[in-house]
Amino acid sequence: MINLQPYADPQYFIYLLVALIPLMVGLWHGHRLKVYEVLVSLSFIVLMFTGEKWHQGVALIGYLIWQVVVIFAYAHYRKAHNQTSWFVIAVLASIFPLVIVKLTPVFSVTPSLLGFLGISYLTFKAVQIIMELRDGTIKALRVWPVIRFMCFMPTISSGPIDRFRRFEQDVEGAPERDQYLDMLNRAVKYLFLGFLYKYVLGYLFGTVWLPQLAHFALRIGGFSWSLVGYMYDYSMYLFFDFAGYSLFAVAISLIMGIDTPMNFNKPFAAPNIKEFWNRWHMSLSFWFRDFVFMRTTFFIMKHKLIKNRIRVSQVAYLINFLVMGFWHGVTWYYIVYGLFHAAAIIINDIWLRFKKKHRQSMPHNRFTQALAIFITFNVVCFSFLIFSGFLDTLFFK
Repeated sequence: MINLQPYADPQYFIYLLVALIPLMVGLWHGHRLKVYEVLVSLSFIVLMFTGEKWHQGVALIGYLIWQVVVIFAYAHYRKAHNQTSWFVIAVLASIFPLVIVKLTPVFSVTPSLLGFLGISYLTFKAVQIIMELRDGTIKALRVWPVIRFMCFMPTISSGPIDRFRRFEQDVEGAPERDQYLDMLNRAVKYLFLGFLYKYVLGYLFGTVWLPQLAHFALRIGGFSWSLVGYMYDYSMYLFFDFAGYSLFAVAISLIMGIDTPMNFNKPFAAPNIKEFWNRWHMSLSFWFRDFVFMRTTFFIMKHKLIKNRIRVSQVAYLINFLVMGFWHGVTWYYIVYGLFHAAAIIINDIWLRFKKKHRQSMPHNRFTQALAIFITFNVVCFSFLIFSGFLDTLFFK
């Protein structure tokens, strides 16, 4: 039987691509078959929540109703007022279901009834709309475009996280034939690369080697070369599995005539931790940059809570990555993972300022570049070891 979870089984692509053929023909001739697109998208979303996961489908429907009410209540209020208090209430109301889902495992072994596959990414989209309403960059809204944006089928479960205005520009029209041909060429490339990443390399690192390394590390106990091997192997698995999924999501989006942003850009070639976050899970990283880091910075400076601009950015980084850690889950290793990256990026900023002041005496060549990439790679891999939760199993259970 076909695995109904997005991109989890090669057969999934056969069913999906066959279903998308009429849409492709329409786009090739300059027409977006909107009704057919909705029917296909709805069908595959329903298939995600069949069988034992039917309750997640019900949770999704309830969640969408809640978000639509929150978004349009704030949009209605925003026309006449722009008080910060109501904006904060709207944001808190929007993230409330996600908070409940994330906190439930702390108090109960039973998953929250509000949870469903993709709730985090839909919440990012909803909060983004509220914040852009606040900024005035979104002037008017209709219910259907909001639901269509939040439930875009290729990206509904795990992103990438698109932006509402960019998405609307794509979905309201059809690309020119030459443009669509380029989109199809990229889609084919991403599909093949995604298969290599997820089903070959991801399988080797995650299914073949990772359990063996975990077994050896647990048998030896403590810090060992097996643990080091586990760290590197898990980092590779995490990248290839998620990057492969993201490539699939972007490829299917392109086939549907939507130029969804890429999520990865050679992250392990980054020469410093800040550059790494400009290359790793980019749609999430840029979302946090725009809607957490920048707004925290603006709030601190507006209210003159901290005078030193360097300290402002450091506090903003700390809050940004702490929120990211809690978003992954309310466990010590996710929170430490967030704090670790906050510390790493603060130290990186201190180092970059030092280099700038001593530019004349600081060598810059292929060796120093390679050394910077090597150090960054190992710092990132260690952070992923924390993120994996394996240290919790190794030392505390």
